[in-house]
Amino acid sequence: MGSGIWTASAINLHAWQGWHIGMILTVTGFLSALLNQFLLHHLDLPRFLGEILYAVFYGSFVSLFSDFFAWLGLGSWPVVARAVLSCLGVVSFGIAISLYQRANLIMHPNDDTTNLLRFYYLKGNATLSQLVDFIPPIGLIFISWYFSGQVLGINIATIFSILFNGVIIAWADTHIWPHLKHNFTVPTQQHAA
Repeated sequence: MGSGIWTASAINLHAWQGWHIGMILTVTGFLSALLNQFLLHHLDLPRFLGEILYAVFYGSFVSLFSDFFAWLGLGSWPVVARAVLSCLGVVSFGIAISLYQRANLIMHPNDDTTNLLRFYYLKGNATLSQLVDFIPPIGLIFISWYFSGQVLGINIATIFSILFNGVIIAWADTHIWPHLKHNFTVPTQQHAA
């Protein structure tokens, strides 16, 4: 019933180029980690290395869980059940992103990008930061579609994620463990938006 937009872009690159989805997610994570260093305007080596490590594990676990869900036979469930389960998955990872962005210990590079965009450049707007962060994978999907003639991994849950991921994160910030405050500081010399 679809996937997150970054994973959908990896699915489409896989279909077009044949590259392994886990490797695509790891490489795009690495590129996002590099982008984050530019958004910070200084080198933060511990942050960069932590994000790379996270991206490597994330790419591996996506492959592992895809195989596991296929083994469980979730693809043969009725459409409505798959749609509900997929959208609940989006809600759960939106809540999880809220929690771990507030803890700010180690994050996936894409989620750190949304934090950097949100607090450095977009005046705290979680929804807008998510939408801006979705521009690269949407571009990759269009490029893949142009060359392959097909679009994969886009369905109800993907549209739900694009429309509501930022809204869910913002909601969870105030309703799920609200005493956990953002452990994210913006230097007094704020960057120009």
